[in-house]
This record gives sequence, structure tokens and C-alpha cells, in this order.
Amino acid sequence: MTAAEFILALVTAQRGAELLLSRRNTQRLMARGAVEVAFAHYPLMVGLHASWLIALWLFGHDHVVNPLALGAYVVLQGLRGWVMATLGARWTTGIIVVPNEPLISRGPYRFLRHPNYVVVAGEIAALPLMLGLYWLAALFTVLNALVLFIRIRAENRALDASRLITAQGTP
Repeated sequence: MTAAEFILALVTAQRGAELLLSRRNTQRLMARGAVEVAFAHYPLMVGLHASWLIALWLFGHDHVVNPLALGAYVVLQGLRGWVMATLGARWTTGIIVVPNEPLISRGPYRFLRHPNYVVVAGEIAALPLMLGLYWLAALFTVLNALVLFIRIRAENRALDASRLITAQGTP
């Protein structure tokens, strides 16, 4: 097993574990009355991330690992952990709105409205760069930006509506 394959295996396992955690958190939130909104773009987002991982395996499995880009990726994982720890049981991959619960405003959310998307954008670029796949980093950075344009607009609408409902005290 090459170093690249080892790292890609870890990232693949991490993504799988995150999907399981998201599913569990989503089910628990829905049991508390949460609703999922703006699902239409979700398959596009999943397809993008799956394609990114597949492309990394296809084109990068036998490449030499750039330690600087790997270091950047590791730092991004620390930030990802901070985001997930801050959201706790509210961390999901979907847009899940919990009526009458305030928005999270601590941790990285003190500084950015969508810190997870900053992390994801960095990851989408850093991992291919770690394997010397500059064209793959550029391609998926552009595709991710297009998906995030849709996603962030949908999430902002949902968060703004949730904030309004909470402020009015209406379930």
C-alpha cells in the first residue's frame, strides 16, 4: 500500500463515518420536530464528493505525497473537528432546521456563518494538491464553488426563516 493509498483510505473511511453520523443526527433531530429543507440539490453535492474521491483514487493512488499539502489538509481536519464539535448533535450533511432553537453562534460560528464550507473548499483543493493533481484540484474547486453557490443560498434562506420563526415564538 502506498502512502497515497493509505491517506485516501483514511479519507474514504472518514467520509463514510461522517455519513453515518449525519444520518443518526438527522433521525434524532427529526424525532424532535426538525424539518429537512432544500433537498433537491443534495444528490448533486453527494455526487460531487463521491466523484472527487473516485478521481483521487483513480489518478492519485500511486503518487508521491507532498508533505506541505498534507499538513494543510491535517490543519483543515482540525477545523472540521472544531465545526463538528461545536454543532454536536446538530451536525448533519443536509439542511435540517430545528424550530425554536437558536442558531449556533459559538466556536467557529463566531467568525463565519458557514465555516464548514470553508473547510470543505480547502479540502477539495488540498487533497489533490497533496498528490500533485493540480488539474483535479482546479476542476473540483470550480465544481464545488458552483454547488456551494446553490447550497449556501438555500441554507441561508432556511436559517433566516428559522431565525424569524424563533423570534416570533411560533412553532
